[in-house]
Amino acid sequence: MGMQSVAVACGALTLCLALTTATNPGFVVRITQAGLDYAQQQGIAILEKELAQLKLPNISGKSGELHYSLSRLHIPSFCLPHSQITPISNVGLQVSISNASVELNGDCWVKFLFIKGPGSFDLKVENISIKFILRLGSDTSGKPTISTSDCSARASKVGLHFSGKLAWFYNIFKKGNKSLLQKHLETMVCDNVAKSVHNELQTYIWTLPVTARIDDKIGINYTLVAPPRTTVQSLDADLKGEFYSLAHRSPVPFSPLPLAFPSDHERMVYFGASSYFFNTAGIAYHEAGALVFEITEAMIPKDVEFKLNTSVFSAFIPQLEEKYPNMPMKFRLSTPTAPFLTIGEGGISFQPIMDVQAYAILPNSSLAPLFLLSLTGNVSAVINVRSGRIVGSLDVGRIRLSLKDSAVGTFQVHFVQSIMNYLTSSVLLPHLNARLDEGFPLPLLDRIQLSNILVRFHQNFLLLGADVRFQPRG
Repeated sequence: MGMQSVAVACGALTLCLALTTATNPGFVVRITQAGLDYAQQQGIAILEKELAQLKLPNISGKSGELHYSLSRLHIPSFCLPHSQITPISNVGLQVSISNASVELNGDCWVKFLFIKGPGSFDLKVENISIKFILRLGSDTSGKPTISTSDCSARASKVGLHFSGKLAWFYNIFKKGNKSLLQKHLETMVCDNVAKSVHNELQTYIWTLPVTARIDDKIGINYTLVAPPRTTVQSLDADLKGEFYSLAHRSPVPFSPLPLAFPSDHERMVYFGASSYFFNTAGIAYHEAGALVFEITEAMIPKDVEFKLNTSVFSAFIPQLEEKYPNMPMKFRLSTPTAPFLTIGEGGISFQPIMDVQAYAILPNSSLAPLFLLSLTGNVSAVINVRSGRIVGSLDVGRIRLSLKDSAVGTFQVHFVQSIMNYLTSSVLLPHLNARLDEGFPLPLLDRIQLSNILVRFHQNFLLLGADVRFQPRG
């Protein structure tokens, strides 16, 4: 049904809707007036095309002794020159269409006393104004909902022409017929707006991923935590913005901080990803056991003449040569606690702490623990958006080591500093960056593409701006 097109394109940009729970969001979506204006343009263009293909139902009835029916109704043109979409505080979106016009033709049949027969008509209705409210909400599962209210359709100029042998007779009732057709048209517009929004737009906005599965271990909760907040310039939606373990979902031990969202309006849509959002990712991956990494000789680039075995380390750990001569080694890196990052105007940074357990691989393939190091260092992140996903890469500064335990005697850790620097930068970091390059999905409705990406850092959150392109189905 054609009337859904304006609402679909508007909803494609604005329907990150509402739960009733009042709490700080971990993720915020802002739709600016530029985004709403784009939705208006796209929606009206689609609507005009679809209305030309609209199939109208037959109309029949009677008024006193007059029996009538209208059939084979066809709309050769529907013009919508002026439209506007306006956020209404604490309500939703008001869609207003003015100065519209429509041409309608079809067959007619009438019976009045002893006079009866067929004919045809051409109707032109001008100065049509249509206005309705798109009310935004959510169901009990946090999915967005939409409904219409306060719909009105009025036409101030109606032209009607009859053809056929009984045209003279139809013209007797021309004034009444004009009012009848006008009333049917106005009622049909609002009925079809409500029907299309309920049947089609509601289905479309359910493509918003209120939960997004990242992999076999982790998901993201994008349910909404507050009603949409509308201003003269934008519409904001507050999302939970929380990563969670699929196997064991537990409460996050801290709450999101308020986001001081800037008044930027250069792009159509903005995403505010808080430090809470990213830190719940660290907690979820830590709880899922996904922050455990192993380094073996097979992972070292082939062009590097480095053997990960006890002979390399025995120069500064003499007991290695005595207990485990010339045996291959393996490092297992794990996080004793979830990493915790900070976001400021300078970017994203954190100082993860990792336990590095070294093993000798015995001839029977069993592992003999050698020593345990604590590793930390300054890590920074570069963030971007690609194909609707947040992607990134990490850069690690000089690492710092300390010896926590040893089964091969004490030794000075600075002797292994260069080796661990190499293994961290050449083996571990590429592995992590390959995963970050796959990215994490943004909360986008179906058929929405982002371009002209903007990345800015603010206190406690990352701001991503973008322009939007909506792709109608072919």
